[in-house]
Amino acid sequence: MSTTTHIRKAVFPVAGLGTRFLPATKAMPKEMLPVVDKPLIQYAVEEAVQAGVEVLIFVTSRTKRAIEDHFDSAYELETELARRGRKTELEMVQSIVPPHVTCVYIRQAEALGLGHAVLCAEAAVGHEPFFVILADDLIDGGKRSALQQMADVYLKHQSSVVGIERVKSDETQRYGIISPKDAGPRLHQVQAIVEKPKPEVAPSNLGVVGRYILTPRIFDLLKSTGRGAGNEIQLTDGIASLLEFEKVYGCELEGVRYDCGSKLGYLRATVEFGLQHTELGDTFRDYLKQVGGELSSGKK
Repeated sequence: MSTTTHIRKAVFPVAGLGTRFLPATKAMPKEMLPVVDKPLIQYAVEEAVQAGVEVLIFVTSRTKRAIEDHFDSAYELETELARRGRKTELEMVQSIVPPHVTCVYIRQAEALGLGHAVLCAEAAVGHEPFFVILADDLIDGGKRSALQQMADVYLKHQSSVVGIERVKSDETQRYGIISPKDAGPRLHQVQAIVEKPKPEVAPSNLGVVGRYILTPRIFDLLKSTGRGAGNEIQLTDGIASLLEFEKVYGCELEGVRYDCGSKLGYLRATVEFGLQHTELGDTFRDYLKQVGGELSSGKK
């Protein structure tokens, strides 16, 4: 069997409507919501580039033009920043996508689910393994990002990998849940996977979060996958079919995941990343202490 030593491509399904953040997302993609001073999608792209990705494949819809604009060059802005001598801001804008990285945009004509969005990327991915990254899940992996942790597993086992974490038992119906077999520290061989099971029938509390490494066999399986939960083509169902042909591993991710698909998770990410910000961290921390003191004293 030939082995792959490097995963070159990443798929970003970004065609969703973002209804949980209306009215903010009426005219702006949810992936462009900023956490401090960078949009969610940029954090996801930076994680991919850090993991060695060279081709970024965005599966979009007609309402997501702002994502394309964000990763495109901005001649007028760059010219004005250069004229004003704003070198730091100019370098920041020009380095959003490194020169060796290519962006590809594909339209998902109908919102038929995550599995369908991944299938839309088949021609761009070709016959090689690839990442799937959901920008809603902002993951601070610490020294090694979530994708780097998963890539280590893929390079060792040459099999598909899903990022997982232990979720509350009463929240299994929000996730794809795996039936695990221990395969090492923080590693599980997936025996089965089911989309959004009720707590009483969930095979474990190990939930799949928004990071995947998939082999190209998934495309043929998704073509024959019928509509599942939510009357959509679920990626989880495609992975369940994949288990009949190859091993799939679940990698328990180290770090902190912020569910930025929910308002509370988004606010938590904003606070935590604000505290880590090199320019704002100390000032923001002092402000939070002040607010906390006022709240405890009943002034607010």
